[in-house]
Amino acid sequence: MIENTIGEIEAKIHGANSISDERKRELLQLLGTLKSEVGALSKTDDERAQSIAEFAKLSTHEATREKQSPQLREISVTGLRSSVEGFEQSHPKLVQIVNSISNMLSSLGI
Repeated sequence: MIENTIGEIEAKIHGANSISDERKRELLQLLGTLKSEVGALSKTDDERAQSIAEFAKLSTHEATREKQSPQLREISVTGLRSSVEGFEQSHPKLVQIVNSISNMLSSLGI
């Protein structure tokens, strides 16, 4: 299930005309790391791992829409950041990757 969600995010990024090729590469690289980290988390907490993947999907959708809503983009990115709260000690790399993705998606609308 998580792999399908990550696959949908990858497809959304590949198809986004509003993102430069360089930004796409950066996002896809971060997404690869997120896939690995969320996959590891899913072995112990599948429900939270799925939430993180779904918030990443929603945030990507909002950041790559042709007609963007800055408010919806920020709400979705805030949800993504919130989805990893409490993992700072147990999964610091996951938190770091989610924050990097969140920052990049937030900046796409600027």
